[in-house]
Amino acid sequence: MPRLAPQATRYHGDQAVLPGMLDFAVNVRAAAPPSWLVERLAARLADLGGYPSTIDERRAVRAVAARHGRAEDEVALLAGGAEGFALLPRLRPRSVALIAPSFTEPDAVFAAAGVPVTHVVLDPPFGLAGARVPADADLVVVGNPTNPTAVLHTREEILALRRPGRIVVVDEAFADAVPGEPQSLAADAPPDVLVLRSLTKTWALAGLRVGYALGAPDVLRRLTAERAHWALGTLQLEALAACNAPSALRDADAGAHRLTALRAEMVTGLTGIGVECVPGAAPFVLFAVRDAEPMRRRLADRGIAVRRCDTFVGLDGGYLRAAVRAEWPVLADALAEELAGAAR
Repeated sequence: MPRLAPQATRYHGDQAVLPGMLDFAVNVRAAAPPSWLVERLAARLADLGGYPSTIDERRAVRAVAARHGRAEDEVALLAGGAEGFALLPRLRPRSVALIAPSFTEPDAVFAAAGVPVTHVVLDPPFGLAGARVPADADLVVVGNPTNPTAVLHTREEILALRRPGRIVVVDEAFADAVPGEPQSLAADAPPDVLVLRSLTKTWALAGLRVGYALGAPDVLRRLTAERAHWALGTLQLEALAACNAPSALRDADAGAHRLTALRAEMVTGLTGIGVECVPGAAPFVLFAVRDAEPMRRRLADRGIAVRRCDTFVGLDGGYLRAAVRAEWPVLADALAEELAGAAR
């Protein structure tokens, strides 16, 4: 059964980026939040002398609930989507199945908690069809779209993972990068499905740690029962209210359409130089390349950072991941030169 070394589960793309590098390793869409969001957060700096208020918390919960058409008791605010994974052991699972390749934080969390894990490794092109989840798994984690593959599973495929006594956790950190979010379960998931969301990627808030969970009230109570008081700060609560407002959602959807078009250009460009890209719908592209780790180091020598993928269960040394960026021709040109040099 595949396992990751502890240091691999906590490897993230930002570790590949040195000052001055062209960053394709990190999936945050922009270098900084939009100006309107910065101004709104800055306006709350004078409030940091007081504790986070229940008024701000209720306002943030209402905004999230309204966005997804959920009841307010079906919303739990999180200090980043990653906190949702950190809280999962509080659901007391006996056996966990992780659909792989996928985000490695659950590996680290369950290993630390001593919970047995089975990796359900999908074959390329990494679709859910035919996935064999152990019958005794009472918690299943799946990404949609999945990091690092960018594969977007259908709602029906994810709901087929449900079983009596099982909770299905869906990591939708990148769902708002898909126009219209057609396969999302955020709005109408059944009570045995827990959805984790992040605002980090779309709004360039990686340094603020903002996200939320959507699920049945009893599941959310179990998830959050032992959290410290004031789990989120004033600026996090303000960001949650701001980024789930109708005007922000319109901006996010427009950005998702632009991103989708840019991704298609990037995939066409990479395919044109002979690089095989995994079909997907996310703000990053997983692509196959021979001797991926040496290639990654050669790109780094050129000042280009891409994400190594040998730290993901289910991916060997033949893949790299690159964020969708307008500068993708620079990456494509560098790859073409390196591939041509390797062929000589």
